[in-house]
Amino acid sequence: MRVLDRIRSNSTGRLALKIGIGALGGLVVAVGIVLIPFPGPGWAIVILGLAILAVEFHWARGLLAFTKRHVQSWTHWVGRQTLGVRALIGLVGMIFISFVVWLSVLLSFDLNLFTWSLDFVGWR
Repeated sequence: MRVLDRIRSNSTGRLALKIGIGALGGLVVAVGIVLIPFPGPGWAIVILGLAILAVEFHWARGLLAFTKRHVQSWTHWVGRQTLGVRALIGLVGMIFISFVVWLSVLLSFDLNLFTWSLDFVGWR
């Protein structure tokens, strides 16, 4: 943190740091939000963006702590559930992700994966 303290020691450095951290953190959060519905690390990217913002902004530290607390709470709750409940949570997640992928391909390429799959295997 010595480097950041040196940058913060004058008003120009302080302003440049706030703008740089704000722009980078905001960009990372925005990319993460766009990626949330898709399979992959959308939420992890949002949390990374909040961690970047937390370097310079107090509100981001609070939001990051809130997010970490609730993600850990959810993870511990799921871990305490029976295998059947965890399987149901996984199934619902898989159905949601499948729907998002299907809708994304339909809207992006005008290709209905369901009917295409049926045609591909010869069931239609």
